[in-house]
Amino acid sequence: MAATYDFPSDLLAGQEELHQVRAELLALLKRLPWSVEPLDGFSDTNGWRKVERPASPGWTADEQAEVEKLRQRERELAVFVSCHRFWSEVTPAETVDARASLKHAHEDPV
Repeated sequence: MAATYDFPSDLLAGQEELHQVRAELLALLKRLPWSVEPLDGFSDTNGWRKVERPASPGWTADEQAEVEKLRQRERELAVFVSCHRFWSEVTPAETVDARASLKHAHEDPV
């Protein structure tokens, strides 16, 4: 059975916010056009599978700013979580298990 860890509340909160920011960024990127810059559509049937893209109007300045804001916050949170003082208390042999436990700490136990 995997060990249980007593994660500090700020580390748990940082990991939870990181999950939320990544989900928000992914949802935003799925809604946006495929190209940041306006580009014509294309169809490529020469490869092993057909690739088609409609014309892209590009992203607005507001959309670009929102993506950049979320990416910046994602980087800040990733650094906070990965460099947290808690990790100095974990033995190198337990680090992978502890990190995996933290990533799933917000989930309800089965």
